[in-house]
Amino acid sequence: MTDNIFLKIINKEIPAEILYEDDMAIAFNDISPEAPIHILVVPKKEIKKLSETSKQDQELLGHLLLVVNKITDKYQIEDFRIVVNNGTGAGQTVFHLHLHILAGRNFGWPPG
Repeated sequence: MTDNIFLKIINKEIPAEILYEDDMAIAFNDISPEAPIHILVVPKKEIKKLSETSKQDQELLGHLLLVVNKITDKYQIEDFRIVVNNGTGAGQTVFHLHLHILAGRNFGWPPG
């Protein structure tokens, strides 16, 4: 496994404001939010980016979306955007797959 900030959070080596955790995923507030609500949902399995997933990851990928539902239900977030950046050109800065839950403001379309 490579050493990245998300693995350090998963392994409890550095603190984070954890909002949800189970055996497959962890969710916490982004330290550099792009919206009033900016939560990251991260699989505990190390996958660098979405394009590197395979059929064997199907259950995990579905689970991540269900975690989004659990979090948005728990925190009563009705309107939100889910973002997955894949690669540097798409804005990915941490190379460990993660979903952004963005909420608390209006979002334009197409996204920037």
